[in-house]
Amino acid sequence: QVQLVESGGGLVQAGGSLRLSCAASRRTFTFFAMGWFRQAPGKEREFVAGISWRDSTTSYADSVKGRFTISRDNAKNTVYLQMNSLKPEDTAVYYCAAAAPPGRKYDVWGQGTQVTVSS
Repeated sequence: QVQLVESGGGLVQAGGSLRLSCAASRRTFTFFAMGWFRQAPGKEREFVAGISWRDSTTSYADSVKGRFTISRDNAKNTVYLQMNSLKPEDTAVYYCAAAAPPGRKYDVWGQGTQVTVSS
């Protein structure tokens, strides 16, 4: 079965940085896209960033533009999320996700990694 495993979460002060990693059990180019979502306590899961295979484009939520960067390393079957200038409101469980053929929706999920930003 397809597996996604996140790592790199932890505690960081406001203004600091973290890099999350997502390792996939399949070659990343077999997915239509991979991305990151997050869910804070009492809030719904929200899209953070994504990267496509077909056109190699990236997309970001308005709340993280200019601060977060998504990238991939196909040789390592890994997607990264570099998070800079972190804010307390970035505190959430971050989930890696993939859109697997034949569908295009994000339907494969990791178990999540906690990111906590202190003020």
